[in-house]
Amino acid sequence: MNLQGPWRRVVHATLYELIAIVAVTLGIGWLTAHDSGHAGLLALGTSVVALLWNVAFNSLFEAWERRQADRRRTVRRRIAHALGFEGGLVLLTVPLIAWWLQMSWWQALLTDLGLVAFFLVYTFAFNWLFDRAFGLPNALR
Repeated sequence: MNLQGPWRRVVHATLYELIAIVAVTLGIGWLTAHDSGHAGLLALGTSVVALLWNVAFNSLFEAWERRQADRRRTVRRRIAHALGFEGGLVLLTVPLIAWWLQMSWWQALLTDLGLVAFFLVYTFAFNWLFDRAFGLPNALR
């Protein structure tokens, strides 16, 4: 199946975030010993932030890719994508985590970094599998 255009971004971001909500709920609950309801609401909040960031970041990343001579999505490019996405997301979510869990920014950063370790691998694998299942964007063909 070859998924293209804005619909591709919507499907990509939605699938990514649905899986992420489950992972964040379990991760936050485990890392902080907060109950699943409290952790789940934080997961939903961070998911909204991540969803908006996902759409914006992927639009910017694909615009950058279109300007490159080599448009293949290599392992190196996937690593750059994962690091850029997660780095930006940390800047956006640490304040939310600190506020919601009533912890210092340092504690929130450490909590977020625990999740980032998982999400770096998840982001790489998800995007690779997504491209294999739905094909590359037309701009990269």
